[in-house]
Amino acid sequence: MTQSPDIAPVLFDRSLLIARQARALRQGAATFLLDRVAEDMAERLGAVMRDFADAADVWTPGEGLRLPEERIKTLTHIAPADAPREILPLAPQSLDLVLSALALQFVNDLPGVLAQIRRALKPDGLLLAAMIGGDTLGELRQSFAAAESECEGGVSPRVAPFADLRDIGGLLQRAGLALPVTDVDRIVVRYADAFALMQDLRRMGAGNVLIERRRTPSRRTTLLRMAEVYGERFSDSDGRIRATFDVIWLSGWAPHESQQKPLKPGSAVASLEAAVKRPPKSD
Repeated sequence: MTQSPDIAPVLFDRSLLIARQARALRQGAATFLLDRVAEDMAERLGAVMRDFADAADVWTPGEGLRLPEERIKTLTHIAPADAPREILPLAPQSLDLVLSALALQFVNDLPGVLAQIRRALKPDGLLLAAMIGGDTLGELRQSFAAAESECEGGVSPRVAPFADLRDIGGLLQRAGLALPVTDVDRIVVRYADAFALMQDLRRMGAGNVLIERRRTPSRRTTLLRMAEVYGERFSDSDGRIRATFDVIWLSGWAPHESQQKPLKPGSAVASLEAAVKRPPKSD
């Protein structure tokens, strides 16, 4: 039976993700990345010259975002544990603001979730979110691939496929959000070795949750070779290794008549042809 093109492929085991995030929280989560994103989110909201009465924090790990109360009257945290089926409990046109930090990268149907957020926003309501994307953990992906090819004769999915900046901008428009904006914050973290990095990933609840992941434990020889390759290819002069995290920021507004709109074709005062043919200034 052929799958309908409207059905999003299931890449992530959401129940496993939720369980691992809960375990990380119980054991003492590594929050340095989330803390940085939360600080940046507060700064970005500070640049928006308005207050928000009703806001929701969608699936941010841990206890959710803590933001200045003077800007947001009511902030409801929708916990990751409520999201195995990716259905948001939000009434249509009920929110002035939707926020999300480091959660959307593990969504199977991102277009569908963005469409739900768009329906939940009041006219001129704002979506502001940060998600992992781009070349995140490219060093770990390459090191595992090299080690598995050498030690096991094949490669298994280890690091999730991440969306890039252009993909996200298109999805915002597809969801019907106006004035979409995206940008990337590249964060490079240094570790003593690859095993220290993997320990931090576990403490973030960000281990491998791909449906197609290998279900048997990794061989010790493969892990040791992976760490060796990582050190050979991605270490600095002091021997510490680099790990890249690309944080994609995205924002968009529910349409409203007060927003700026692009000019209609042919309505410009000066034509491009005239500008190109304009004679040079004389000395």
